[in-house]
Amino acid sequence: KRLVKRIEAEGNLIDIKEHTHQVGHSERTDAIVEPYLSKQWFVKMKPLAEKVLQAQSEASTAITFYPPRFNKTFTQWLENIEDWCISRQLWWGHRIPAWYGPDGHVFVAKTEKEALDEAVEYYLAVDTPWRDWVKDQLDNYEPGKILTRDEDVLDTWFSSALWPFSTLGWPDQTRELKTYYQTDVLVTGFDIIFFWVARMMMMGLHFMEEEPFHTVYVHALVRDKNGAKMSKSKGNVIDPLELIDEYGADALRFTLSIMAAQGRDVKLDPQRVAGYRNFGTKLWNATRFGEMNGVKRDPDFDPASAKLTINRWILTELSRSVAAITAGIEAYRFNEASGAAYRFVWNLFCDWYLELLKPVFAGADEAAKAESQAVAAYVLDEILKLLHPFMPFMTEELWAHTAGDHARDVMLCHAPWPKAGLEDAEAAAEINWLIDLVTGIRSVRSEMNVPAGAVAPLVVVGADSVSRERVARHEPAIKRLARVGEIAFGTEAPKAAAQIVLGEATVCLPLGDLIDLKAEAARLTKEIAKAADEIARIDKKLANEKFVANAPDEIVEAEREKRAEYAETRDRLTVALSRVE
Repeated sequence: KRLVKRIEAEGNLIDIKEHTHQVGHSERTDAIVEPYLSKQWFVKMKPLAEKVLQAQSEASTAITFYPPRFNKTFTQWLENIEDWCISRQLWWGHRIPAWYGPDGHVFVAKTEKEALDEAVEYYLAVDTPWRDWVKDQLDNYEPGKILTRDEDVLDTWFSSALWPFSTLGWPDQTRELKTYYQTDVLVTGFDIIFFWVARMMMMGLHFMEEEPFHTVYVHALVRDKNGAKMSKSKGNVIDPLELIDEYGADALRFTLSIMAAQGRDVKLDPQRVAGYRNFGTKLWNATRFGEMNGVKRDPDFDPASAKLTINRWILTELSRSVAAITAGIEAYRFNEASGAAYRFVWNLFCDWYLELLKPVFAGADEAAKAESQAVAAYVLDEILKLLHPFMPFMTEELWAHTAGDHARDVMLCHAPWPKAGLEDAEAAAEINWLIDLVTGIRSVRSEMNVPAGAVAPLVVVGADSVSRERVARHEPAIKRLARVGEIAFGTEAPKAAAQIVLGEATVCLPLGDLIDLKAEAARLTKEIAKAADEIARIDKKLANEKFVANAPDEIVEAEREKRAEYAETRDRLTVALSRVE
């Protein structure tokens, strides 16, 4: 108001208009926050940014981003860069390396001594009112007497930009600096690519003349189970320490690993953590089962010496899993690596291999038993190595626990990474055929509501000599694991039989004597209709533009996920219905 009066008094007032605008208020005191012009320190960024862009254009010096799309985000910011205000009015931090003379002249230097040398040279060379005063002060000089240091501190990100080499003793040429610079992989969030990643690159190229790292892995944002960003005000914050107390650090680590798909945020549900705790328990119990059946480590065991088909199969699957897990880690696809580890350990090793070994352990063939014990111990050792990056605590404990009579040479964290070894395609094909057969029969029994205790006959139609030989070799396992009775071969499928296509053969499971086919068909029809109704309801909701536009993203995404689940249920039940019609 006073300003307007002055303008009006000087005859310069043209017009007054009401203007509604957003006035900043202090979050704590609710006082109006007014702009205050002050002198600030800036760094000219264009020359630094051009160095980084040049490095990114050359294959030998470019850093690689995972996911790759963030490279575009990185370079676009550098191409449109503005000068950087690096001074902050904070209590803590690195002081701005600038000193002011008595007349306000600025001297920028590494130390106060260097700044003083510049000041003395300046004031004694220039005829100013301060020349004699400076001479007098030099006779009895004390720090801060002639020069006053700037009270501002460097922006935190400026100090952070020096991190890759300042932590290694720079500017001194220390042994650590020579050994560990450049570093390898930077793991960071997408929101600080500009604040930190780009500035570390600039500082590294400027001071060290080399990139600070060769790879940047941009990790996902961890959200709640509905996809909402965690917030104290929403009350949906998940405390990792509480999850660790309840489920263990390994379970949480594995959960985050297996959900860490590149370019996708993690929807963290504590129930998923509980599930992967069970995975750890499964491995622990498998180790105990092995011990109870004489599984002991033999340092001299050669996998190539295994003769039993079941053992050559698991060794082949181990080699394939080693290749898949290694490839996933090297490509920074940690979800694929941990997923491959999960499938091998739970599905193949625990559920199938140990189950198929039970008759061997209980049998009278001592040679087969000894070989299986050695193979199981060897595979278990390799499993602990493969799982160690994801579940370090439990695997290190089991590594020490399973040492047996032969002391380990190293801790698990220093053990060599597994390499793909034995590959027996014929053994793998035979046992995987057996697994597909038993899995198919179990699936049909479950879908058709066949009583758990009911023993069904089995008819194999169109089997060639290879399939007939496999059935003969594994007949006891098929009967035990799939709960089937007599196994016969035929030329056509019997009536009222569920059919499973397995290669060139069709496996038929007659159901007429086990369930009421009409009642089962009616049940399946009803369940299919129910799933279809739910799909139609969700489709109607998603077709509503207002709902999609106004509902939180996590709610819309949850509806889409529900629709996918209902569609999967509908398709599965439709297949089951076709088997009884």
